[in-house]
Amino acid sequence: MKRIYMVPTVLMSCVSLTFAQKKESDTLKDNSRLKDIEEVVMIGYGSQKKSDVTGAVGSVKSEDFNKGMVANVGQLLQGKVAGVNVSNVSGEPGANQNIIIRGVGSLRSGTTPLYVVDGFVIDNSNTGTANNPMNFINPNDIESLDILKDASAAAIYGARGANGVIVITTKKGKKGRTQMNLSSNLTISNLANKMNVFSADEFRRQVTAAGGKLDDMGGNTDWQDELTRTGISENVNFSASGATENSNYYAALGYEDQEGILYNSNLKRYSGRVNVSQKAFDGRVNIDFNLNGIRTENNRPNATSVVSEMLTWNPTFPAYTNGAPTTVFNNGAFNPLIRREIYKDYTTNNRILANVSPSVEIIKGLTYKLNLGIDYSTAERIIQNIPHAVPLENGSLNLSNYSNNNTLVENTLTYKFKINSHDLNVMAGHSYQKLLLTSRGSYYQNFPNNGIEPQYQIPALLPADLQKVTSTVVANKNELQSWFGRVNYGYQDKYLLTATLRADGSSKFGSNNRYGIFPSLAAGWNISKESFLENVNAINNLKLRASWGKTGNQEIPSKITKRSYQADSNGSAQATYPLNDSGNYPVGIYLVRANNPDLQWEVTTQTNIGLDFGILNNRLTGTIDFFNKVSDNILLEINPVDPIEPAPKVWKNIPNMKINNTGLELSLNYNSNPNKAFTYSIGGNTSFIKNKVKDSPYKVITTGEAQGPGTTNAVINGYVNGEPIGTFYVREFLGLSENGTNIFRDVNGDGIITDNDRVASGSALPDFTYNISLKAAYKNFDLGLNFNGVAGNMIYNNTASTLFSRGRLGISQNTTDAATQFPNESLNNTNVISTRYLEKGDFFRLNNATLGYSLDPKILGIGEHIKNIRFSVTAQNLFVITKYSGFDPEINTGLSQGGIQSFGIDYATYPKARSFVFGVNVAF
Repeated sequence: MKRIYMVPTVLMSCVSLTFAQKKESDTLKDNSRLKDIEEVVMIGYGSQKKSDVTGAVGSVKSEDFNKGMVANVGQLLQGKVAGVNVSNVSGEPGANQNIIIRGVGSLRSGTTPLYVVDGFVIDNSNTGTANNPMNFINPNDIESLDILKDASAAAIYGARGANGVIVITTKKGKKGRTQMNLSSNLTISNLANKMNVFSADEFRRQVTAAGGKLDDMGGNTDWQDELTRTGISENVNFSASGATENSNYYAALGYEDQEGILYNSNLKRYSGRVNVSQKAFDGRVNIDFNLNGIRTENNRPNATSVVSEMLTWNPTFPAYTNGAPTTVFNNGAFNPLIRREIYKDYTTNNRILANVSPSVEIIKGLTYKLNLGIDYSTAERIIQNIPHAVPLENGSLNLSNYSNNNTLVENTLTYKFKINSHDLNVMAGHSYQKLLLTSRGSYYQNFPNNGIEPQYQIPALLPADLQKVTSTVVANKNELQSWFGRVNYGYQDKYLLTATLRADGSSKFGSNNRYGIFPSLAAGWNISKESFLENVNAINNLKLRASWGKTGNQEIPSKITKRSYQADSNGSAQATYPLNDSGNYPVGIYLVRANNPDLQWEVTTQTNIGLDFGILNNRLTGTIDFFNKVSDNILLEINPVDPIEPAPKVWKNIPNMKINNTGLELSLNYNSNPNKAFTYSIGGNTSFIKNKVKDSPYKVITTGEAQGPGTTNAVINGYVNGEPIGTFYVREFLGLSENGTNIFRDVNGDGIITDNDRVASGSALPDFTYNISLKAAYKNFDLGLNFNGVAGNMIYNNTASTLFSRGRLGISQNTTDAATQFPNESLNNTNVISTRYLEKGDFFRLNNATLGYSLDPKILGIGEHIKNIRFSVTAQNLFVITKYSGFDPEINTGLSQGGIQSFGIDYATYPKARSFVFGVNVAF
């Protein structure tokens, strides 16, 4: 039956107050909403009026961002744009997200879109942080997000546009008096949904009924309560901005401390930003300067262990004895309350992103622009276990240091002119980007219990017999050189044409195919400006768009086109050289990866047909898009077919293999009459996407693996030929035999159950996603609601298959009633990966609810100094309707095989919180 996880009514009075500045557009009385087609969108190396855009571009302004406790771009964007599916990997503060734009189209390069911040192209490589690398931007500093979805829009970024592009524009000063804003909020977070594991009394009955050995210590412990907490978070931001005819500035400082619902879990962020623009020589010379400095401090628990323990720990074990954590239980198990005190995973990251963009108008309409930028970050990560005497456990220490240096030099020439009804914009440019990533790691173990934490000891001075040391060193340097151009042509503002061409050369690819060419074409027809619609007052905007283009994907491991050797001093067969007859052969190095100079780019070809419309004085606006997206030249590391191949692995472009995404997107928004006292808007979007792997020479390319006793490394899902990506490829569970063991379908009819009897059993990718937003305002009150949901996807509940088996009762560990579903099930029955643990992943969630009130400072007699005071109440993850039995249906732990991303696997993931945010914003 369906379950609804909803905050009790009594708690509604405690709903959080997020005090963000109230803007006129929040009241729905800003008439610019009736002129939606005149909005300016960022399209890469420039901007366009929305009415002139020929590609599929989704835009979200700051007033429409998701409110509440948000740490990164993905959380701001979730549910706002059709065709953009944002799912949180876990409930950890600042957690990673899967952002999928128009379906998954690659194996090894993931789903991450390209990010461009104020013209600077961000690299997606490791910055040393274990959580989301985009946490380095304070969401409070972002003015707008523009999502380039189709190939026409994204082709200007060529080699990196296959997963779509997110263009981030930060805030600038606006003309008028100096604006200052101070905001502060307080967030209270709790576990959104507890799992229904057995209470102590029920546990005693169930273990006895199952015939298990009851290990009863007389306690009554709810380990979910013991190992989770109420998270208290705070956020403070201050900004000052202003502008004159020739200059503008924006300066901001921010502090955020997000506390997770698991102990030892928090993310601190200290941010500073300065954006300055200056014009000279009557506006012919312009200089833009952007500087963002940030420090993040991230403390992380061992979430998988903590969650597993809170679900399986014996509830009769007392958490405390004589006021202190119970040291040892009857079976010698380690109290997780002690583990909490001795485990530490702490990362500090310092990052600076800066770019300067001087431009000069050489002659009328011809502008040269230089863009110089650097993105530099360093990180240090410490993972340690402090020695503990009872039970005995020696200490360990893992130290890692990272450095990431990304430099960018771009030169562009833009020529704009208009003659009569002809409007032409021609842009050409060159880009050079260099990336250098280095990391060093050392691991030490067997630290003595001497009262000093391992991180503060000098491992070299420890007794030699107490230390085992391993070290790793990584250095990757990549370069990308590009030439690009774009032509935008318009005739009478009715007929629009866009042509783009980009040539990218990347050091990641083979010497014979270093460069790739990525063209695109798009056309638009503003039908509403035709004479035959001049007298049709009901139609205010009607534009037909069509586009075709190619984009590439270079987000693959470094050095894969180069030979790789490995040293071996242990005398293994592959590194032994028979140079004499003694039998004591010398050892040396051997080839582990062959070079492939013919390696080519993955290429995604996309066609798009779209219709934009606005009727009833643009109160009802919408967009419909149909697209077909085909990725080929798929890159994969494979075992060589040739038996005399000198290396066990080689990278290849798989011939004929394709990944196809076909979809339909629909967005609608209705605004009421803005001149009424009560105003409202209703909006929503939905996406239908059909994904399929075609012409693969492999029956299945495995990705997701199981975790846990008895199932580790067992295949769960992968790329199955003729099926969607993320298809679960498992045995079909039919029930239990008379002796209480599994029965699976014998697919091939050979009388035995083997891996050959696995079947495609649904995909982790949803068939469609949908989002609904509601806004209303009356006088000084405003209300905003955001809902989101998915349908048609499956989840493999690896948590249940590993932790909720009947065998757990046999060894006196806790579980749920899933273990008692079959009364005759044997305690020795194995938890084989099968459809038994596949569940529907459909859900409908109230993701965000905000109630605000703007207080007129004049009432308090301070109107001369303070322009606005706003109070608001925001609740996040207020309820979710789902059939999924786990903590939350929006899940993916990121398990993978061979570096290929998996989808839809839940294994003891950090659970999501329900949050209430309280705050105030004062505008001076």
